[in-house]
Amino acid sequence: MAKTAFSVSDSEWSYHDREFVKVGDIRLSPATHALNYGTGVFEGIRAYWNEAKGTLQVLKMREHYERFVTSCKMVHLDLDHTVDELCEITLEVLRRNAPRVDTYIRPLAYKSATSIGVNLQHEDTLTIFTAPMGNYVELTGLRCAVSSFRRVPDNSLPARAKTTGSYMNTALAVDAAHRAGYDDAIFLTQNGLVSEASAANLFILRKGKLITPPPTADILEGITREAVMELAKEEMDLDTVERDVGRTELYAADEVFLTGTGFQIAPVVEIDDRRVGDGTVGPVAEELQTLYFRAARGEWDKYSSWTVPVQVPEKAARASG
Repeated sequence: MAKTAFSVSDSEWSYHDREFVKVGDIRLSPATHALNYGTGVFEGIRAYWNEAKGTLQVLKMREHYERFVTSCKMVHLDLDHTVDELCEITLEVLRRNAPRVDTYIRPLAYKSATSIGVNLQHEDTLTIFTAPMGNYVELTGLRCAVSSFRRVPDNSLPARAKTTGSYMNTALAVDAAHRAGYDDAIFLTQNGLVSEASAANLFILRKGKLITPPPTADILEGITREAVMELAKEEMDLDTVERDVGRTELYAADEVFLTGTGFQIAPVVEIDDRRVGDGTVGPVAEELQTLYFRAARGEWDKYSSWTVPVQVPEKAARASG
């Protein structure tokens, strides 16, 4: 299917339990609370390689960590790090690993007690690691299906928190979509309205208007979603309407595309065996892709505040223990 898996090397540096250590040196008990009960939160941050500058451009790092801190608060995880500290730790991990390719950064906070029992009154651990990551999905047109699994409602699991346990909902929907020959799944809410894709927010273009489901549709309030709305307004004079979206509006849309750190901006060309528009990537999604990657790679002074550069010398010496 369209999604690609990216491996994490044991030889890479990470930050774990207040120390910089190699990934392969981290040991977790099978009794770890988060492993048994899904009691953790995470983020996904991209750093784009800029060959001309010799830098990794870490995209929207502060915004990701602000959301990370909020997620921790929602599920009673004591992070004990400020956003500034998290940013600096992340930059140090990147300096030590010195990748010269597009890179994914995964902060993970979780209940680390080795005990049996479902509650949130346990000690907490923070881990940050990286992995090379190209395109997570194809950017030239996805085939999607509306899932029979509904998005878990905010009153059951906090939609505004990026919790590890909630991704079983995603995994079930994606697995069903792949087994049926589709690239990704689109969730409906319990009320039958469009929520989001498996791990991405959703936009439609209909009758010249750019539309996306509101936060009350049990979506994760995406950072890429906000970036796309900013680009659409500033560069294309296209305001985004946040409102409820019915299932059949997906079939009537002129364009549909998905947004997220992993997905980036991924056009959808077919939903439930029905072509979206004329069945090809639409001009709005295509233009937004161009604008987004220009800003994300640090090639646009106007959006320089979006990224933090990390200088990576061509023959960078890996830090030793």
